[in-house]
Amino acid sequence: MKRRRYSPEQKVKIVREHFEQGMSVPDICEKYSIHPNQFYRWKKELFEGAVETFSRKQSKKFTTDKVTKLETRLKNRNEVIAELLEENIKLKKETGEI
Repeated sequence: MKRRRYSPEQKVKIVREHFEQGMSVPDICEKYSIHPNQFYRWKKELFEGAVETFSRKQSKKFTTDKVTKLETRLKNRNEVIAELLEENIKLKKETGEI
C-alpha cells in the first residue's frame, strides 16, 4: 500500500471535520484512509500548537504596545532635537557666526 502524504492544511481540515461536523473518528479514518493513531497524533499536534498560537497573539499585542511607545519617544526626541537646532542657529546668527 502506498503511503499518502497530507499537507498541513489537509490535516487541519480532517481534524476540523471531526469537531465541526461531529464525525466519529472511525468514520473520518475510513473516509481518508488513515489509521486512528495518525488521526489522534494530528489532533494532539493541533492542540499543542494552539497554545503557541494564543501565546503569539498576546506577544504580538505586547510588541505592538512597545512599538507605539517607542514611536512616541522617538517623536518627542525629534521635537527636542529640532528645538535645539533652532536655538543653535539663532545663537549663531546673533553672534555673527552665520
